[in-house]
Amino acid sequence: MRCVLSLFGAMLGLAFSAASMAQADAPDANMLYNHHCAICHGVSRLGGIGPALLPDNLSRLKRTEAVEVIRDGRPATQMQGYGALLDEEEIAVLAEWIYEPPEFEPSWTEEDILASHVVTHPYGSLPDEPVFEVEDLKNLFLVVEIGDHHVSLLDGDKFERIARFPSRYALHGGPKYTPDGRYVYFGSRDGWVTKYDIYNLEVTAEVRAGINMRNIAVSADGNYVLAGNYLPHTLVLLDARNLELIASIPVEGLNGETSRVSAVYTAPPRNSFVAALRDIPEVWEIRWPEERAAGDEALVGDFALHRMEAPDYLDDFFFDMEYRYLVGAARGGKGGQVFDMDEEVKVAELPLEGMPHLGAGITWELDGRRVMAMPHIDKGQVSVFDMTDWSLITHIETDGPGFFMRSHENSPYAWVDVFFGPNHDRIHVIDKQSLEIVETLIPEPGKTAAHVEFDRRGETLLLSVWDDDGYLLWLDANTLEELGRMPMRKPSGKYNVWNKTQYEEGTSH
Repeated sequence: MRCVLSLFGAMLGLAFSAASMAQADAPDANMLYNHHCAICHGVSRLGGIGPALLPDNLSRLKRTEAVEVIRDGRPATQMQGYGALLDEEEIAVLAEWIYEPPEFEPSWTEEDILASHVVTHPYGSLPDEPVFEVEDLKNLFLVVEIGDHHVSLLDGDKFERIARFPSRYALHGGPKYTPDGRYVYFGSRDGWVTKYDIYNLEVTAEVRAGINMRNIAVSADGNYVLAGNYLPHTLVLLDARNLELIASIPVEGLNGETSRVSAVYTAPPRNSFVAALRDIPEVWEIRWPEERAAGDEALVGDFALHRMEAPDYLDDFFFDMEYRYLVGAARGGKGGQVFDMDEEVKVAELPLEGMPHLGAGITWELDGRRVMAMPHIDKGQVSVFDMTDWSLITHIETDGPGFFMRSHENSPYAWVDVFFGPNHDRIHVIDKQSLEIVETLIPEPGKTAAHVEFDRRGETLLLSVWDDDGYLLWLDANTLEELGRMPMRKPSGKYNVWNKTQYEEGTSH
């Protein structure tokens, strides 16, 4: 018996020794990161020259793609490949580790924001005349190419590229123009706000407003920029001239809970910003400047915060053309909630189930009444509502869930993609009067077709073939005839200066 126990003990000791050796031989992800990655991505993975490497910030990057990026690098960026320095196991361990939450939740304070601020060309220091010639400065397009993190500036009349420049990693929420169309602001997933002078083709200022940022909004007068963050739970107000910090505003509800910011919007007729909050059942409107009534909560300076309590958590908004009514999508199955922003009360509900994409909603006139329409992310359907009484007109069945919808005041058609599912290479053309699909295009079989944007007159449009080996299609908006194509690295959103600055009815705001 004693011999058996001794033998068992020896075997157990060998097993523990082997396990310890195996553990000792396993690559240390933290050591690998500090040795190879920290210099660009920051010791705490908060980013630096390179983007932040935190789970929420990497939501667009699949883990298999992360392995490829570490091994092979990214073309046209400072990210070199480490395939010659690290073996496959080390690369796999490192790729897995960056998706793990950090031991301590990172913070981003006002001091951090101030320290990140860079002004390369102070406001007013560059010439006021464009360095290029086009027929119409208001018919320019910006195209975000997510394949290699660049932005192209296009002449919308000639379908020619004027410039192509690198962007921050993972731009999100769409670029926002100043009212005159000269400057544009970009927001990145990892919190960077970049100001670009279109006339001079130069970045003029940058600041990092947070660690994980959803989007930005520019005030109707062009004086302010507001950034909405997932992490930390803040709104960051900036002076639009040089992106100087005005205030970092904690997002805390009436119940004392803090919240991530799902999105921020500009409401031009109201001289305000509106914030969608993911974790507290409220809608926030930030107005400037105004004389605050008794009980109003001062935000900063002449700004005032108006809160509307909601029956559910609302994080996707649609506005009517006058910005009096706000429609919010509820995740709790209570449908769409309609708020009168003047009276600050809920006035109606929309019979919406699942996940409508209100942020892609558009409006038009139908039989003397204004209607709104939006695709659904989880079903093949476009819902159309009468905005006079918020009643359902119809559901238009599509070939699958869609994400983007676009039209133009001068176009008889509304376009919706089939972004999710097996039919992602299709895009539907809907007659705005009959509410029927009149054409289904398949520009490139097997490759995603998405995101239409019209020129300022509604005569032509751009459509993306959303692929690393992709391109833009230039189409006649009425005949649907192809007019040209331009190769691009996974072109996503396209943004026409006129449509975005004039809040054209067929463009999401």
